[in-house]
Amino acid sequence: MEAAGVAADLHDQHGDDHHGPPAPHFSSAVDPQTLGIYLFIISEVMLFGAFFTAYFFIRVVQGDTWPPAGHDIPVLIAGINTCILVSSSFTMHWALEGIKNGNRRAMKAGLLTTFLLGATFLCVQINEYFHLGWAMHDDAQASIFYGLTGLHGAHVTVGLILLGMASVRAFRGHYSPENHRGVEVPGIYWHFVDIMWIVVYTTVYIL
Repeated sequence: MEAAGVAADLHDQHGDDHHGPPAPHFSSAVDPQTLGIYLFIISEVMLFGAFFTAYFFIRVVQGDTWPPAGHDIPVLIAGINTCILVSSSFTMHWALEGIKNGNRRAMKAGLLTTFLLGATFLCVQINEYFHLGWAMHDDAQASIFYGLTGLHGAHVTVGLILLGMASVRAFRGHYSPENHRGVEVPGIYWHFVDIMWIVVYTTVYIL
């Protein structure tokens, strides 16, 4: 009876301290969502690296002409398109800083503008394919060109989906200065997409 009484006293003292399973312990100082997007980006860099390896093998090791004889790459149009995409990084930053400072209007405008700029970039890229005049199966150079730019276009599409979801949530009033991970994580991915395009444009279109 005495032991039961001691146990009851301990329960009364500590019973309200914690209910349910213990809080998870994370070995990293970075939150799981942010860490996850960084690890995903690392894997995507390796994927792009495989395509760049094939590109440099054709140009450096085999010494093939780029672009192939009789074909042109629209450097100027792609340059304008690059400016459009780079601008979207600034509007994405504007959206994130807006919600961090409690400015919901800036967040909504930034997200929507970023989405529209990204969609414009993708439409111009698709239009370029229709007017390029050479197909993926024509030669190795064409395969690499369409492979690299198409891979990046696929990443832009994923980014637009994430931005669309973030925009819908923003207009429903989901985010706050204390809770804006749903804006920050797509922003990290979008900046990666922009940086990767700068590398693709410089390597494929200019060099």
